[in-house]
Amino acid sequence: MSEFSHIEYPIQIPYHLRVYFTQSAFDVGNPLFRDLACSRESGNRRKALFYVDEAVAAANPNLATQISAYFDHYSEELRLMGVEILPGGESLKNDNGRLNRIYADIENRKICRHSYIVAIGGGALLDTVGFAAATAHRGIRHFRFPTTTLGQADAGVGVKNGVNFNRKKNFVGAFAPPFAVVNDFSFLKTLPEVHLRNGYIEAIKVALIRDASFFDWIEANVDALNAFEPEAMQSLIHRCAEHHVAHIATSGDPFEMGSVRPLDFGHWAAHKLEQLSEFALTHGEAVAIGIAIDTLYSQEMGYLSASSAERILALLQKLKFEIYSDHLERRNGSRFPYVLEGLEEFREHLGGLLTITLLKRIGSRFEVHEIDTDVVLRAMKRLKNLS
Repeated sequence: MSEFSHIEYPIQIPYHLRVYFTQSAFDVGNPLFRDLACSRESGNRRKALFYVDEAVAAANPNLATQISAYFDHYSEELRLMGVEILPGGESLKNDNGRLNRIYADIENRKICRHSYIVAIGGGALLDTVGFAAATAHRGIRHFRFPTTTLGQADAGVGVKNGVNFNRKKNFVGAFAPPFAVVNDFSFLKTLPEVHLRNGYIEAIKVALIRDASFFDWIEANVDALNAFEPEAMQSLIHRCAEHHVAHIATSGDPFEMGSVRPLDFGHWAAHKLEQLSEFALTHGEAVAIGIAIDTLYSQEMGYLSASSAERILALLQKLKFEIYSDHLERRNGSRFPYVLEGLEEFREHLGGLLTITLLKRIGSRFEVHEIDTDVVLRAMKRLKNLS
């Protein structure tokens, strides 16, 4: 019999996942960023390198000047190391050259683990810059400034960063909580309609799996949300972000060491649809279709009532989301469409058992480890007829 010895110590690393809500964060009269960057836990960090989504920069042409003036105003406490512009959108996450440029910037500007990297933009830029920050020098503290409803309500307030590989979404990534997330509502004023609407789908998702009263609220505020009334949008973003942060902090699995990903309800099909459309479908548009598929699947399997399924599909359509795409019909040489490959890719991403979140009722979810592909096909056929 072989003998062995071992040494074991528990390692506990406290993280604080903090999300702040403000307006005009780089107005010199708003001390929030200064206070965060110079707080006790900052560890005397003062240097900051900024990356801004080019669409955000174009819509806010004075932003770089405002950031520079902000740092000049607080020059005794902060030091600006540059404001760089990067293209946004999913193409950024497919471009290793852009990632390498960020690494080169970090080296050339002498950005170290006693500095900050600040990302201002949509989800793709936050993911890419966050991944660079998480891996350069084995981790540089970073700030996120999500500038879309999707980012402020969902993607920007999490702990995941990643880029694509071989067109597979987020194949390369890291769990690295941001030092802070700052949701600056003033950025929403210049967003095009499609990006204003995209965040609504993640609010619907989190309501379906966690909070029936939130779903009721969204239904009651459809007109205000379709009119993009600031008060309604800000309430939706705040409530959705609160649910996401609470789940990450209290689920017992913030870094997804297991196989359950309830916050990805509807996403197994969505991620594949984004690939199939060459990312012409936005993430929000793809998730709407994915939610519709899993809603009807839940009903077809007898888990969810027909009346609840009708409410869900009706809300998606009232908020002007399509519930079907022709990309669902693309075939891989057999009777099965390509989109079903998303199930295996979803499983591969974590390994272990396939784990898909489904609905018992609005506000209540559960997980299954097997999916009947014939029932999925039936659900997709129903969606085609309904659309």
